[in-house]
Amino acid sequence: MSAGKVGFIGLGQMGSRMARNVLSKHKGSLLVHDSVATAAIKELQQAGAQVAESPAHLAADCDTIITMLPAGPQVREVYLGDKGVISSVKKGALLLDATTADIASCQQVSVEAARKGATYMDTPVSGGVGAAQNAGLTFIVGGPKERYPEAESILKMMGAKIFHCGNVGTGQAAKVCNNMMLAISMIGASETFALGSKLGLDPKLLCEIISVSSGRCWSIDTYNPVPGVKDSVPASNGYKGGFGTSLMTKDLGLAQTFLTDTATSAPMGSLAHQVYRQMVINGLGDKDFSVVYQFLNQMNK
Repeated sequence: MSAGKVGFIGLGQMGSRMARNVLSKHKGSLLVHDSVATAAIKELQQAGAQVAESPAHLAADCDTIITMLPAGPQVREVYLGDKGVISSVKKGALLLDATTADIASCQQVSVEAARKGATYMDTPVSGGVGAAQNAGLTFIVGGPKERYPEAESILKMMGAKIFHCGNVGTGQAAKVCNNMMLAISMIGASETFALGSKLGLDPKLLCEIISVSSGRCWSIDTYNPVPGVKDSVPASNGYKGGFGTSLMTKDLGLAQTFLTDTATSAPMGSLAHQVYRQMVINGLGDKDFSVVYQFLNQMNK
């Protein structure tokens, strides 16, 4: 089936920008729902979107549904709750869940969707708020390959790169592996620049050197955690926006669950989880995850 009428649930920092890209590129109509993000609802409504009272109302009227939610509990509530998507989903509907969540929640929703004749796919994203704004996200997809081409055509409205990893849950697996690596590298970058500062090195010069040397990584040459080194990153805006420390902590918690389930040793990943948990305890949960540089600097005083 074609994309038809598209619904979008979850209009936070990421979702609101993703929904706006769908609205501008999809030839059909867009129906949106969020019980909290009233400002985003108003902006999208002014741009031409329609508003649904609940996930169930949205599902009854849409052929394709995209969700972007905080975590697994919200996925279960939005899809499986009394007024959830599954309660009124159309037969043949395609459900694309961009949430980073636990695999068990995704698989549970997938089973219930199949009972109604619908298809659920986990499609977590990488790229952050800037990529969401510019339709430059990377989508990491888990779900039946026979509906992947259809999913891909919709995800291309919001993303630049789309990968199909396998069955439902494999998208989450790949995303969590990526974010564990990202957290480790951001801590490493922050420690490196903290040491460089103590040794009297100019952070911009150090960034330039490492960016063309063997220590190069995204956390240094693109998303540098030191204020003033890169103009358009959260570090240079009081660590506002971007990818929240609380969300990174959640993803690292998922990684720890996967590590336990698979009896895999990952000491650096476990240490990264401890660091980010402490940052949340210290009140930094709403700051971008690159605020680990500031956190480590305070420890060095």
